[in-house]
Amino acid sequence: LDIISELILLGLNPEPVYMALKQSPQLLKLPILHMKKRSGYLRKLGLGEGKLKTVLLCCPEIFTMHQRDIDSIVGVLKEKCLFTVQQVTKILHRCPYVLREDPGELEYKFQYAYFRMGVKHSDMVRTDFLQYSITKIKQRHVFLERLGRYQTPDKKGQTQIPNPLLKDILRVSEAEFLARTACSSTEEFEVFKKLFAREEEEGSKSHMPYSKSLSLDEDEDEDEEE
Repeated sequence: LDIISELILLGLNPEPVYMALKQSPQLLKLPILHMKKRSGYLRKLGLGEGKLKTVLLCCPEIFTMHQRDIDSIVGVLKEKCLFTVQQVTKILHRCPYVLREDPGELEYKFQYAYFRMGVKHSDMVRTDFLQYSITKIKQRHVFLERLGRYQTPDKKGQTQIPNPLLKDILRVSEAEFLARTACSSTEEFEVFKKLFAREEEEGSKSHMPYSKSLSLDEDEDEDEEE
C-alpha cells in the first residue's frame, strides 16, 4: 500500500498505477525508502505530476533500474548531446524508451542525426526522433539520399533541394514512406536494405565516424535560431 500511495502522490491516477503494477509486479517488492528517493529524483528531472504516467506505462523499470544507469543516459543527453534541461525532460516524457538504450548507442544516434542529417536539437525533441531505432533511421535516410531526395544541409543549414519532413520519413508506415516520401517500390527498398546491411557490416569497425563534438558556442547559436 505504501508503494501505491507513493505512486499516487506523484500525480498518477489509480488506473495507470494498477496498469503499471500489473505489468511490473516487482514494483510492489521495492523498499519504500528506495521508492521515495527515486520519486524525488524523477521530480528533479521534471517528471512529476501527469508526465510520469507515460513514462511509467512505457518503462516501469524506471523505478527498478540502477541509479547509475539512469544517470548515464541523462548525462549523455545533457553533456554529450547538449540538450537543455527542459529538452531532456521532454525527451524522457515523450520517449521513455531511451532509458533502455546503451549510452554509447544513444550518443551515436544523436550524432548521426545532428551531423549526418542536419537535424537540430529542437526538431529531435519535437518529432520524438530518439525513439526510433538507428537501423530504421539510417535505412530510410540513406535510401532517400541515394534517390536524390535528401541532402545534408551545409553549415548555413541550406540544401539545394527541399528535404522531406522528419515525420514523413519516420512517423509513417513503410508503405506510406515508399509511396509518398521516397516515391519508390517495395522491391527496390528490399534490395537496398540487403545491400546496405552488407555495407554496414563491412564498415562496422568504424562505428563512430563523427569525431566532431558539439561546442557550447554552437549550441548557443542554435538556441538563438530557435
